[in-house]
Amino acid sequence: MSENNILVINPGSTSTKLALYQGQQEVMASTIEHSQEELAGYENITDQLDLRVKYIREFLKDNSVSIKDLSAVVGRGGLLKPIPGGTYKVNQKMLKDLKAGLQGEHASNLGGLIADSLAEEAGAKAFIVDPVVVDELKELARLSGHPLFERKSIFHALNQKAVARNYASDVNKDYNEITVIVAHLGGGISVGLHHQGKVIDVNNALAGEGPYSPNRSGGLPTLDLANYCYEPENDYNDVKKKLLGSGGVVAYLNTNDMREVEEKAEAGNKEADLIYSGMAYQVAKEIGSLGPIVNGKVDAILLTGGIAYSDYFVDQVKDQVGFLAPVKVYPGEEEMSALAAGAVRVLTGQEQAKTYQ
Repeated sequence: MSENNILVINPGSTSTKLALYQGQQEVMASTIEHSQEELAGYENITDQLDLRVKYIREFLKDNSVSIKDLSAVVGRGGLLKPIPGGTYKVNQKMLKDLKAGLQGEHASNLGGLIADSLAEEAGAKAFIVDPVVVDELKELARLSGHPLFERKSIFHALNQKAVARNYASDVNKDYNEITVIVAHLGGGISVGLHHQGKVIDVNNALAGEGPYSPNRSGGLPTLDLANYCYEPENDYNDVKKKLLGSGGVVAYLNTNDMREVEEKAEAGNKEADLIYSGMAYQVAKEIGSLGPIVNGKVDAILLTGGIAYSDYFVDQVKDQVGFLAPVKVYPGEEEMSALAAGAVRVLTGQEQAKTYQ
């Protein structure tokens, strides 16, 4: 068995991304699509475990990959309890919490479960890397303004940390030596301050903090939101959908396709330009709010995620925050390679796998 064969699993709500790596070199990749009809019979996301594993086994067989040749299987981390960043061994405590949906139902909860199932058959190691619940906040960052509501750290930790590591490598430094602000620009937007290897402040992108995004409302006027919640025609599910599924750009423009919005804006549609520019404005404000925490000593501002492909959007953010630090763009997501890299660091002894407790 090669010490370098790593299978990477990234479950989504209606798809399973998988890739085979030799070390950090991708050998093959695929996305398995799951129809709504196929998934409709499962009450909970984690009930889909056997179905997803079956398809992955078929993929390996179709591509003449023996599961016994795997040295590690890495899954996307789910909504576990808050933990520091790093690569974690999948253990029974983790499996229990993933199955229970400790902090909620999410497709990423399947990542560790799938990794464990396949790794057990392969006689390999099972890991997760930098799940969305990575929590390295400084104590001051937890204060919200009322003791009933402590700020939480739930964000695009996997991609943010991967991009920060890539920047550190580009400038011949260690991740633990740099201070950068990373803005993940996708369906959700999270902006984190990475200081000496930890994300010491970041908006909770899942719970509605920070800038509005293609389909999330972001931070709203608090009392107005409270009043809306108490209107008799509104219930919890309606409010939640407006905040997390049908808020942001889609609420204003009836689309969450940023390419469509950009085309309209560039063609002279004033409303599209206003809403798209408003999102850039809020991202810039969020970035700027993190600078004072480190007395303005920021090495770089890193823009990543799908929207970072848009020069129209990126240029506006650059114009507003470039005074603070150089702006570097790492468009797209590094999730698959980041999962593989986390396993490689452990397998090669660069770092020790952490234990979930």
